Amino acid sequence: RRSSFYSTVDLVPQLENYASTLPHQKSKSRASLKTLRKAFGVSCPPLGTHGGGAGMDVASTMTDSVNSLPVIDIGNEESQGSQGKAPVRFGWVTGVMMRCMLNIWGVILFLRLSWIISQAGILLTCLIILMSVVVTSVTALSISAIATNGRVTSGGAYFMISRSLGPEIGGPIGMVFSFANALACALNTVGFAEVVRDLMQEFGVVMIDKDNDVRIVGVITVTLLLLISLAGMEWESKAQIFFFTVLMVSFSNYFVGTFLPPSPEKQAMGIFGYRSEVFISNLKPDWRGNDNDFFQMFAIFFPSAIGILSGANISGDLKDPATAIPKGTLMAILLTTISYLAISVTVGSCVMRDASGNISDILTGNITDGCVGLGCNLGWNFTECIQSQSCEYGLVLGQVSGFYYLITAGVFAASLSSALGFLVSAPKVFQCLCRDNLYPYIGFFAKGYGKNDEPLRAYLLCYIIAAAFILIGKLNTIAALISNFFLCSYCLINFSCFHASITNSPGWRPSFHYYSKWTALFGAVISVVLMFMLTWWAALVTFSIIIFLFGYVNYNKPKVNWGSSVQAGTYNMALSYSVSLSGVEDHVKNFRPQCLVLTGPPNQRPALVDFVGSFHQAYKPHDLWRHNHGQSFSWLVKWMNKRRVRSFYTPFTADSLRAGTRHLLQATGLGKLKPNTLVMGFKTNWKDSSPESIEDYVNTIDDTFDSNHCLCILRMMDGLDVFDQFDSEGSKSTLLFEFTLCPLKAYSFSCYITVDDISSKGDSDQIKTVFQNDQGKKTIDVYWIADDGGLTLLVPYLLTRRKNWRSSKVRVFIVGDEQNMEEGRNEMIALLKRFRLDFNDVIVMTDSEKRPHAKRYVYETLIFRVRTFSETRFLEFLYIVSLPVPESDCPSALYMAWLDTLTCGLHCPAVLIRGNQQNVLTFYCQ
Repeated sequence: RRSSFYSTVDLVPQLENYASTLPHQKSKSRASLKTLRKAFGVSCPPLGTHGGGAGMDVASTMTDSVNSLPVIDIGNEESQGSQGKAPVRFGWVTGVMMRCMLNIWGVILFLRLSWIISQAGILLTCLIILMSVVVTSVTALSISAIATNGRVTSGGAYFMISRSLGPEIGGPIGMVFSFANALACALNTVGFAEVVRDLMQEFGVVMIDKDNDVRIVGVITVTLLLLISLAGMEWESKAQIFFFTVLMVSFSNYFVGTFLPPSPEKQAMGIFGYRSEVFISNLKPDWRGNDNDFFQMFAIFFPSAIGILSGANISGDLKDPATAIPKGTLMAILLTTISYLAISVTVGSCVMRDASGNISDILTGNITDGCVGLGCNLGWNFTECIQSQSCEYGLVLGQVSGFYYLITAGVFAASLSSALGFLVSAPKVFQCLCRDNLYPYIGFFAKGYGKNDEPLRAYLLCYIIAAAFILIGKLNTIAALISNFFLCSYCLINFSCFHASITNSPGWRPSFHYYSKWTALFGAVISVVLMFMLTWWAALVTFSIIIFLFGYVNYNKPKVNWGSSVQAGTYNMALSYSVSLSGVEDHVKNFRPQCLVLTGPPNQRPALVDFVGSFHQAYKPHDLWRHNHGQSFSWLVKWMNKRRVRSFYTPFTADSLRAGTRHLLQATGLGKLKPNTLVMGFKTNWKDSSPESIEDYVNTIDDTFDSNHCLCILRMMDGLDVFDQFDSEGSKSTLLFEFTLCPLKAYSFSCYITVDDISSKGDSDQIKTVFQNDQGKKTIDVYWIADDGGLTLLVPYLLTRRKNWRSSKVRVFIVGDEQNMEEGRNEMIALLKRFRLDFNDVIVMTDSEKRPHAKRYVYETLIFRVRTFSETRFLEFLYIVSLPVPESDCPSALYMAWLDTLTCGLHCPAVLIRGNQQNVLTFYCQ
């Protein structure tokens, strides 16, 4: 719909125009301001005008204009076209809550919870459960906030962290989180294999031995789970519903069994029903073994709580992730917490810690002499197995049930459902990571198949990793490793929520409001603390892996922009520091050259860009410009990228060089970040230029000094003429193209390129200049003829701080007379030492007042003659000389002749430098 009758292309707000970041969504692009202003040449009729002919013409034009808007395919994962069946999408119950509950009710519940109670007691076991719930609940709140802050596609926790904190953090956690899910699959498969092995032993079936039987059954099991996964999400979902049903029957069977009167056989196993004395005896801990303590029990139990991300990990398969993830995850945590606490209290109230299982241990009469333990009061003598610590029964969950084999079925359902859930989660997360192309050689696993875009290749990789760890065959060992990986993930999820909240970014608008940035911070801190308290060496290994992966992504600088909270935080810091600097008075110790650099197209004048870049390390650019010549500038950006120049770009137009430079000198920079130095190239074609062009160049120098800026002019032996484009007689406007070299170490530059006619020739050419080479032990000759405040000495010092110039020697030439030559030299050496400038030599020129040799006369056609310095110059690489200041009555041509004479005939780069007569060097500490 159009916003008004007379508007041809201006449309009312439409959802499609705001969904441009979603994959697979088709929408019409919004008309640009240029299109709206031109309105395709149709002028609006005056108000009150009615007429069939005019109205029909306007309406026809409006229809054509709207229909001419381009349609961009930017995706909607819900629509896959008319071909094939629609992909399977899940709601919050089957997609999130049920899946999380199945993964939380894992192998730990049936195989380790009762053992943990026997070690830690009911109270500490409940504390362990509640501690785990605190971590997972806070993390769930953070997940809910992130998941409701916009559309969540596939990738789960990795997608949330990477889009919140950026690729540098998201990449490492995606890699570690995928690996942790594969380990969790191995954990639950090993738990299932242990139960199968025990059943086989009951029937006298042994394949090889106790440990190898677990490995064989585990590998076979994970292979079958892989086949279910490869069949697709629809089959996997049906399998999960079946497992959930079996678990519900198993739980019902357990709770019914706690109320049934125990038979003598069950009493021999330590099962006596609800008794207060059993409950009291099981309240406190009774540690068995040297390595068992509270945190060891916590490390073993915590993997049972890692299933809270199972729903988020398949976010791409949910109908409405923003609603399903918070509702399903929090409900799953609530229900599973109640079940874990209920089972801990009930089994601790019904079952003794130690029992022999031998029916002959029943006491006859009231004889309890020599009897040890609670069983003596209940008519059983388990003294022998207690003293020898060989009791095979006691706190065992399965024996409490009404029907034993239903509990076994529950173990199968819990372990297999969790293993299947993690086997599906790991490839989904890894596929998203591979598609972001943050790491090399993993793109092979990004390919998806079928209507649900199944990562079949990633499934096979996860299967191989899980099978490898199944061969370890030790449940407790794998559980301790997994705890660290998931705690690290929880830490970064919580920190993502905290960081996004603390930056106050306008883009952080989660529809889930029941979270706090401080609880998120608490969750991040407590996760790190628990990592080191559980297994400190594993925590160090985990963080080492994270730091290594972070360093790789940070070094390669992937070309992605996800609008992360790190960017918002960087903006806040930059703004805050810039404002705080405004209240700080200038001090000579803090002076650094902040330069406006005027040059032609960078690819045609690379030496000038490299000279300025010699004060810095190599940078990559940040593309922030918008201009009608965007297509022309795109190759310029690429050229700067390849040259590794970190910069910001802003186009600026002006009618002349002088006008544009004056505007830049007045308006560029913020607060203390305003430029203080102008850098430009030498006008080598001045003799062939019009008087107006020469006047414009010299007046630019005058304006620089009038604005109290320093000035640097670079001249190259092969020529570097920035201002050829101004010599044409036409009235072409000049485009001043701004880029800012950002500070990484100590020095910041704001640089502007003067551009007139940019062509794309040589956009891929990277001509190497002398400023990029390793200079070795070459010499920089500095002619400090006039005291300008010290900039003439500061620039060569800054050059020698760079790697390419570190071995270069610096010689300082000064003007003196023969009678006081040694005294003048010693005074300059003393001054340089006071400045802490470690220059190699000082040379006094004593022939500055002598008449030049005949061969030194130049410009015979002019009405004046000028000369250069005498033959005392010994140039090897770089020539730096004080720039003479043009006097108000000095003709522009005469001044250019002076500058030309100072630098002509040199076979090395020459720099004319003039400070603003204010100190930039100091030898005082205050």
